[in-house]
Amino acid sequence: MPLLDHFHPPLSERRPWESFHTTWASALADALNEGVLPPGYIALEQVHPGAALEIDVATFTDPAASPSADTGGTTTVARTVWTPAVAPLVFPASFPPSATVEILSSEGGRTLVAAIELVSPGNKDRSTKRRLFAAKCASHLSRGIGLVVVDVVTSRQGNLHNELADLLQLDAAFRMTAGQSLYAVAYRPLRAGDMEKVETWPTVLAVGQPLPRVPLSLGADWCVPVDLEESYREACRRRRLDEIVSSAIA
Repeated sequence: MPLLDHFHPPLSERRPWESFHTTWASALADALNEGVLPPGYIALEQVHPGAALEIDVATFTDPAASPSADTGGTTTVARTVWTPAVAPLVFPASFPPSATVEILSSEGGRTLVAAIELVSPGNKDRSTKRRLFAAKCASHLSRGIGLVVVDVVTSRQGNLHNELADLLQLDAAFRMTAGQSLYAVAYRPLRAGDMEKVETWPTVLAVGQPLPRVPLSLGADWCVPVDLEESYREACRRRRLDEIVSSAIA
């Protein structure tokens, strides 16, 4: 299944990218879990549709038990809820949708060791969002997390690998060709003594061409292959995209 254009008719009208985005992330996670990852690792898709409120530490009412004079049962007592004053500063923010496949090691508790990021149009539509995405990637790499970025967005220009290179203040030699907006890049952060480096495998993509197999780093001594073509084909099958393409050609 060659790479299709998901952002223009006929696919954009009948199979919105947001839906396919989710399906591809699931297909990638399934493929990794079915014999690619070694024992002790698991891939989980994490899909965020857009702006949302998330509470990292939540406080709930605590059913405090006290004897009941009549029945000998318990009485629920709600804790007092503290409400802060109105925030003196509120700054604008942007929360673009994202689809990430997280690879976790279960040894000693679940630990994030690698991630696959499927770029969405919202990641590329203006400079602020492009820089936020680059910062997320830089955060992964600084923590030694292996990373793969896949960008098949045809409705927006911009190269997020180059945004990352700019953020890290890398020389022009580390950038992809200007104007190249479809690509896949694999990153492998390494530390040897006092030396830190990131091995990088950039690949140019094109509509109508098959997708590549890229390395996914699970650590300094271990990489596994990610067959983007296989997972993409499976996602297309699940969404029956071949029927739409065939009818459009006919």
